[in-house]
Amino acid sequence: MKIKTFKVEQWMNEFENDAVYNLGETCIDSLTLGELIELSGRDPSEYLASLKDTRMTYSHIYGSPDFLNGVAGLYKSIKPQQVIPTHGAIGANNMVIVSMLEPSDNMVSVMPTYQQHYSIPESIGAEVRILQLTPENKFLPDIELLKSLVDSNTKMITINNPDNPTGSWIPEKEMKQIAEIAESVGAYILSDEVYRGISEDGSYMTSITDLYEKGISVGSMSKIFSLAGLRMGWIASRSKEVIDACLERRDYDTISCGVLDDLFASMALTNKEKIFERNRNILFKNREILDQWVQDTPEVYYIKPVAGTTALVYYNKELPSYELCVKLLREKGVLFTPGSCFEMEGCVRIGYAFDSKTLKDGLDKFAEFLREI
Repeated sequence: MKIKTFKVEQWMNEFENDAVYNLGETCIDSLTLGELIELSGRDPSEYLASLKDTRMTYSHIYGSPDFLNGVAGLYKSIKPQQVIPTHGAIGANNMVIVSMLEPSDNMVSVMPTYQQHYSIPESIGAEVRILQLTPENKFLPDIELLKSLVDSNTKMITINNPDNPTGSWIPEKEMKQIAEIAESVGAYILSDEVYRGISEDGSYMTSITDLYEKGISVGSMSKIFSLAGLRMGWIASRSKEVIDACLERRDYDTISCGVLDDLFASMALTNKEKIFERNRNILFKNREILDQWVQDTPEVYYIKPVAGTTALVYYNKELPSYELCVKLLREKGVLFTPGSCFEMEGCVRIGYAFDSKTLKDGLDKFAEFLREI
């Protein structure tokens, strides 16, 4: 089985450590262990000292009750036994796709999106049909086009909601329409929801699993929980077929998650409202900083993101995005992700969910760079 190079991950692996202003990062400003423990109402020194006798076994193979209950609490209709812990969302996406797709199937993936959603199905031999998201439609799926892409052999539709890299968010009305299309051909919907969290009105976003019985939600502790170092993700679905198939696969490629990862992820889930309040403040403040910068910089334009932690920003220079991003990093120390990592050109992905000073300084350096070239 051959698979294409994962462009985003290879880009970050090669260049992330060279950045002075890392605007390629997509996690909300990461928590320290001490900060997480303090949010839980404990003394960090005492709590960490208490862990010295923790036995490093496999622990709960299918996830601790605290973790399973905590994840189930993020949904309206999911029970703890309908949650599968994974090694990050990247492990969850892979597990779902390889468990549910066959070479004889076709599937529909939005574009731009996280490359797993179309490159893994291609590597299996499945036919991949692309539903292109466009700025003219605010990077939302064209419902009529989706109808034309599915047929009786469509096994799965994959979406990224909120979308990476555009920051678009499919409202509940359109989500229901996508579910109706999937139901008409008996297809599953895999919704990568790692950026699902706080919407502009402060509410927690609706998940596909709460709208469609064959919906599959993938989440993680990395983005909205600011805990990428835990490497904890999950699959949540009401579909018995999905849960059974993924558990069969899990014995081969996961077995279990780390005992400490589970422990701290459970702590975060128990204290999610405190984390969300912190992260809501970071996101909303920085989104407005980014928006004001775009308005003040005539060399760029974008569709303002409404959710998630990223934006797709277009520039007016005749320079391929990869070349521009390498030149920008070397001359100004600013790291973006090239649009070419998402099969697009003339644009870059900007992450804006870390400290405001780094964001402001990095954006100012980018504006300076654009004026000079």
